[in-house]
Amino acid sequence: MPNVILETKKLSFLNNIHYQDIQILKDKVNFIVGSSGAGKSTLLRLFNGMLTPSGGEIFYNGQRLTQIDTIELRKEISLISQSVYLFDSSIRDNFRQFYEYRGMEVPSEEYMSKFLRMCQIQFPFDKDCTTMSGGERQRVYTAIFLSFLPKVIMLDEPTSALDKENSKKVIQNIVDFCKEKEISIIIVSHDNQIVDTFAENIIRIGEEGDNE
Repeated sequence: MPNVILETKKLSFLNNIHYQDIQILKDKVNFIVGSSGAGKSTLLRLFNGMLTPSGGEIFYNGQRLTQIDTIELRKEISLISQSVYLFDSSIRDNFRQFYEYRGMEVPSEEYMSKFLRMCQIQFPFDKDCTTMSGGERQRVYTAIFLSFLPKVIMLDEPTSALDKENSKKVIQNIVDFCKEKEISIIIVSHDNQIVDTFAENIIRIGEEGDNE
C-alpha cells in the first residue's frame, strides 16, 4: 500500500466539479494535470481549506479535513498560487513580516539566502518587491514559504513565467530540497517536459482512470 498523505472520497465543488477519488503520496512529487476548467487549481484550494467542498470528503494523514483547525492546516499545507501576495516592501521585510505574522523568530540573512538561491532569486535583500515581475514575485513567495518547512508544498503553474532552462533548474532545486526534508510536493502544470522529468505520481483530472 502506498503511503498516502492526502486523499479524497467522492469530492465535489459547487456541484459542477466532480473529482475521481484521489491519493496524494507522501514524500513524493505529485503532479495534477488536465484540461483548463477541470478543477486543478480548485483542488489545491480545497486541500488547504481555502475552499469548502459541496460534497464528499478530504482526509489529511487519515484525519478528516473538517476536524483540523484551518490556520494550523495552512501551516502544514502551503499553497503557492499564480497570483501571490507580497507586502509592498523589500525582500528582507517580506521575510520579516511573514515570520512575525506566524509568531516566529525572523531568520538570518544566510538562511533567507539559501531559499532565495534555490528559487533563482539573485536580488539584494533591499530590493523592492513591487518592482519585480510576476514570476519573480512568485519565486520570492515560494522561497519564503519553503523556508517554513511545511509538510506539503503545493505549486500552481510554478514555471509559467520562466523559460525552459530556468524552469527545470528551479523545480530541480525545489524537488531536491523537499526530498531531503521529506516534504510532499503537489504541482499543477501544463508543461509536459516538467511533468515527464519529475513526476512520481500523476493525477489526471477530468479524465477516467486512476492515479499513475
